[in-house]
Amino acid sequence: MKRFKIKQMHKIAILGLIILFGFSELRAQEALTLGKALQFAETGSPDLKQSLLNLERFQKNLEAQSAALKSRLSLDVNPVGYSRNRRFDSRVSEWFTNESLESSAMFRVVQPILPTDGTISLTNEFGWQSSNSSSTDIESQVFYNNLYLNLNQPLFTYNRLKLEMKELELSYENANIGYAIQRLNLERNVTQFFYNVYMAQMNLTIAKEELENTQKSYDIIVNKVDAGLAAKEELYQAELNLATSKSSLQNSEVTFENAKDQLKLYLGMDLFEDVLILADVSANPVPVDMDKAIENGLNSRMELRQREIDIETSQFAMIQTKSMNEFRGDVNLRLGITGDNESLGQVFDAPTNSPSVALSFNIPLFDWGEKKARIAAQEAAIQSQKLNYSEEKNQIIIGIRQVFRNIQNQLNQIDIAKQNEINAQLTYEINLERYENGDLTGMDLNLYQTQLSEKKISYAQALINYKIELLNLKIQALYDFEKDEAVLPSELYLNEKN
Repeated sequence: MKRFKIKQMHKIAILGLIILFGFSELRAQEALTLGKALQFAETGSPDLKQSLLNLERFQKNLEAQSAALKSRLSLDVNPVGYSRNRRFDSRVSEWFTNESLESSAMFRVVQPILPTDGTISLTNEFGWQSSNSSSTDIESQVFYNNLYLNLNQPLFTYNRLKLEMKELELSYENANIGYAIQRLNLERNVTQFFYNVYMAQMNLTIAKEELENTQKSYDIIVNKVDAGLAAKEELYQAELNLATSKSSLQNSEVTFENAKDQLKLYLGMDLFEDVLILADVSANPVPVDMDKAIENGLNSRMELRQREIDIETSQFAMIQTKSMNEFRGDVNLRLGITGDNESLGQVFDAPTNSPSVALSFNIPLFDWGEKKARIAAQEAAIQSQKLNYSEEKNQIIIGIRQVFRNIQNQLNQIDIAKQNEINAQLTYEINLERYENGDLTGMDLNLYQTQLSEKKISYAQALINYKIELLNLKIQALYDFEKDEAVLPSELYLNEKN
């Protein structure tokens, strides 16, 4: 009696451990819905991270260019400079030795002028110098200060500062659009990976059901053979069917695990974390309007704005091309005041004004047709970009039409697949009864079992295809017909950033 109680306690302990490990396994498994998968992808997807880094790069370049338009302050300091040179004085035809010691500092403020592409700068140089020469035996020590205002203005050419700023703004806008498009593509890819896992999970479930049914059929035929009611050939066929079902189950398990790894990799999840897919694939027909989808797509698709940016960028390149071998002028104005004295406090007692003006021109004479040829090449590039814009519009219209037709077709396919599954289920149940009565061979029953599994998978695939096509229409038209509202990913992104 005592031994019996000990055994019972051992059994209870083992059962407790099994339950404990079972709960631990459940906690370690992540229940993943499509919405949760999208949340993981928003923060963990490598593709989205790469697109976000690209956006950040252009944003920082734009910020840097904006900062470069402000005043630049610099200070150059030369604490000490010494030189001793042997020189020839042509005035008296004598060689002399000059020795010099100096220290100076220069403070400069440079301000670019965006409207005119000019530059204005204020410079102040202060220093001390000691010099002596063997020809005079006189040592000179003096403090000096040079203060001057300088204006440099290019003439008869395009504004390079404005053009560079505009190019950076367009690059940033293009990167912003690319990020928004990547987010839409992310939703499509995540949905595809998610349903791939769901289908693999369903295939695994069906394979398990098929194995259970095959096992029942095998048990039935074993009993019949033992009772002499069936030939041994039926037993051999049942064993083959059972082995085939086990093999199919193992293949389904491998496919399921591989699909989960691909999903976790794309979402940026821990590869060692197990997931369980929870999906609602029920199809609720959604009314869609093709004309409304096309109109909204043409008004909202960001790819069209990208093609417009390409055209604008090509036009900027034309401006730069036309500036080759151009007639150009530069004017440089300088107003300055210079003072020097042995005494620091008297540096500006007798200042010297030092104004200067310089005007220069670059006049091209003959370039052997280089500029003309480059302009023609750039004009062809602009026309090519305009053709790309028109082609993009046509592709949007065609893409929306195709998805619309696919949606209508998938609704019909769902009805057909559902009816086929019902018929296959009834057919299998009828033939299972015939098999139990000995009116059907195991090989024939296996065909009906395979047919049932195929129809179940086909029905589930039809439901998934319909959901994916609805998502494709949302991405193509930038309109969610399920919610009956427009999709504006670029504005959503800007709101998140702000």
